[in-house]
Amino acid sequence: MIVKTIKGSEIDLNENSIESLKKSLQGPLILPEEEGYDQSRSVWNAMIDRRPAFVVRCLGVADVIACVQFARSYNLLLCIKSGGHNIAGLATVGGAMMLDTSLMRGVWVESQRRIAHAQAGCQLGDVDRETQVHGQAGVLGFVSRTGIAGLTLGGGFGYLTRRFGYTVDNVVGMNVVTADGKLVRANSDENADLFWGLRGGGWNFGVVTSIDFNVYPVGPEIVGGIVAWPAADAEGVLELYRKTAEKSPLELTLVLIMRPAPPVPWLPKDIHGKPIVAILACYSGQAEEGEKIIAPIKSFRKPVGDVLTRRPYTQIQSLLDATQPNGRRYYWKSEYLPRIEAALCQKVMEHAARIRSPYSAVILFQIDGALNQIKEEASSVGNRDARYVLNIAGSWEQASDDRANIEWAREAWADLKSFSTGGNYINFLTEDESPERIRAAVGRSLKRLSELKSKWDPENVFRTNRNIQPA
Repeated sequence: MIVKTIKGSEIDLNENSIESLKKSLQGPLILPEEEGYDQSRSVWNAMIDRRPAFVVRCLGVADVIACVQFARSYNLLLCIKSGGHNIAGLATVGGAMMLDTSLMRGVWVESQRRIAHAQAGCQLGDVDRETQVHGQAGVLGFVSRTGIAGLTLGGGFGYLTRRFGYTVDNVVGMNVVTADGKLVRANSDENADLFWGLRGGGWNFGVVTSIDFNVYPVGPEIVGGIVAWPAADAEGVLELYRKTAEKSPLELTLVLIMRPAPPVPWLPKDIHGKPIVAILACYSGQAEEGEKIIAPIKSFRKPVGDVLTRRPYTQIQSLLDATQPNGRRYYWKSEYLPRIEAALCQKVMEHAARIRSPYSAVILFQIDGALNQIKEEASSVGNRDARYVLNIAGSWEQASDDRANIEWAREAWADLKSFSTGGNYINFLTEDESPERIRAAVGRSLKRLSELKSKWDPENVFRTNRNIQPA
């Protein structure tokens, strides 16, 4: 078996070595010719189609340790898969050994301490389901099938970010298998430097096997959903979005979406495929108060669809899942924004009108609040001046349409990036991003992260990521 090494060369790994690794594992080791290989190696973005040398589906920490030690002993290139939801496809590398944690999906909630312990293979929906048993929720993302590990290590934001900060601001501890194959604990008391680096530095320092999150009283019922209007109303809706967002309490998070209308039951058939503008809202406080606050959105002009209502929190957490199915082709450009201004809104409308696919969108996420009050040096995630996220989200089905949709996303980004804070969200970076873009995502943490890399992974064993070179 030909396997790539860390230094880029290739070695022929003999059958005895593979059999020895198999015997040390509880989870399956899957070779390219075996059933389940293609499913195991696949990731969410169909533009990423790579073939690892083999896949190990870990069932526990001991399997992870065995994999890291094996990769280290043979100097193998190692890629790590959790949810496989990263748009750049960082979970998979051709010719590498894939360490897949997606079978490790246990969640334990200490409701009195308000802490959820989640294994690294969990998806957001796994954590939401268990925490909602106790009427609690963690600060997670917008799509329930996203893996918690990738989301968290890159920063993470969602409907509760305005109240409680980035996802990493709510992590109280992690268990990590380091480059030397040892399990260590990282929190504010143990290996505090590693804890700082993991919260924003990605997979650069080890394989995270579990994460402990602070959780908060939220749900089981919130006020949330979407109101949509024809694109002809976009100027007025964007102004409504701007004004409402500026004065909204932290319990309310607003997302503006411009895209062709999807064929969903709550939109009339004659609007399907036509341009719309929509506001997605989530009010996570008292439902009665939330209904009063979102009333001006529901009563604005004449919506073509309105499903903004009381609903279970788990439902709002999965409301966007259908817009992000596995197996489509995705290409994004994104920026952090300091504010919503008239000139930005005009350009958002212009580029939304040029969308090439029925699945693409221009999106504005509101995230201002708690994250702006936390000190920059609290974690490596940085970008504490961000108040909104602009996401130019290209999505289509056929490879023959790649060029047109990528060009649309790049042209829109080139025209809109002047409104940026100068930073961007590292989890939204596509595989073709420049080193400058990665530096902008990490910000002032880069030097310290590089020094930390020298301490915890001097040989750069963990390199199939947004890689930080050892100092």
